[in-house]
Amino acid sequence: MRSITEDPNISNKTILLRLDLNVPLVNGKITDTTRIDKIIPTLKYLIKQNSKIIILSHIGRPKGKIVKTLSLKPICKYLEKKLNKIVDLVTKNINEISNEKLFDNLNEKIVLLENIRFYFEEEKNDSNFAKQLSRLADIYVNDAFSCSHRPHASIDKITKFLPSYIGLQFDQEIGALKKITSEIKKPISCIIGGSKISTKIEVIKNLISKFDNIIIVGGMANNIIKFMGHDIGKSLQENKSDNIIREIFSLAKTKDCKIIYPEDIVVAKDLNGIPQIKEINEISQNEMILDIGPKTINIIKNLIDNSNTILWNGPAGYFENPKFANGSIQIAEKIIQNNKAKKVYAVAGGGDTVSLINSLNGINNFDFVSTAGGAFLEYLEGKELPGIKALN
Repeated sequence: MRSITEDPNISNKTILLRLDLNVPLVNGKITDTTRIDKIIPTLKYLIKQNSKIIILSHIGRPKGKIVKTLSLKPICKYLEKKLNKIVDLVTKNINEISNEKLFDNLNEKIVLLENIRFYFEEEKNDSNFAKQLSRLADIYVNDAFSCSHRPHASIDKITKFLPSYIGLQFDQEIGALKKITSEIKKPISCIIGGSKISTKIEVIKNLISKFDNIIIVGGMANNIIKFMGHDIGKSLQENKSDNIIREIFSLAKTKDCKIIYPEDIVVAKDLNGIPQIKEINEISQNEMILDIGPKTINIIKNLIDNSNTILWNGPAGYFENPKFANGSIQIAEKIIQNNKAKKVYAVAGGGDTVSLINSLNGINNFDFVSTAGGAFLEYLEGKELPGIKALN
């Protein structure tokens, strides 16, 4: 893969730029701009090159139909403010537009094509649709790593028809993931949460052979606590996970990787209940596990202190309620503290994790924060992503 910065002939060219601007919208208003803010450097770089920029992106899953509530109009307005440039939203059918008509106004150098997923051909990875897109530009740039696990026309087939590069954000994402999977600075620890252990089993298996410690928290840890013979009451759990857990512990033993799970927890009778700290063998049938306890927090902090590299994906509990956010906050603050002191290389990923770090204004105190969900996890599983394969 080549970065757009490696093309000496980029000046004054028309660029087809694939971005992931799939931000949360409530009543037409953006509630989290992180994904947009991260790709601004690529746009500014192309503007400096006097490029004409055609942006491709999507919101939601309209499944090939026009859904007004999934229009990119709010994103268009935000980009205009952020760049202090005119950004035209083009709603005309992509199959009926030409390059010449896109930039009729000489003052306009950036256009945003309406939601690419309004076209069924996009998710079908249709070659003719990709060819039509390619006719609009001289060069293709993928700066949507978070979409690159999808074999879609604007991610995969488009590379057959244009010289293709990665953008600055994509380059950073791959660089950060390589540092924690290939160019490892040991000791390295992974803190992994989430509700289902089955969705992250391949990630855990792939990381066990490379990492020194895998710390399992959140809903996934409930399954391990139950596997160890303890009652977990009304806690979130996944059925038939025993074989998965057995496999994880067996593999970890052969690869000399420690699996750490909670020794104490915070429980309540419901999601808004009164928090109580308990040992894992003290949980009542009418209680649910909603956070990790102080003993577990200290164990994790000590592991962070003794690690040169940290990967964090998934909060430690039901952080949406401040009563049960302490474990996640303490983890975040410890990583931030050590990163500021240049003691640890820290990478975080996953929507909930990013949301938590954002709430603490800690984004700049991680070496890299990934907004990619599926692509982030699939890369960690060791899979070759369609978007990367196409660019290679």
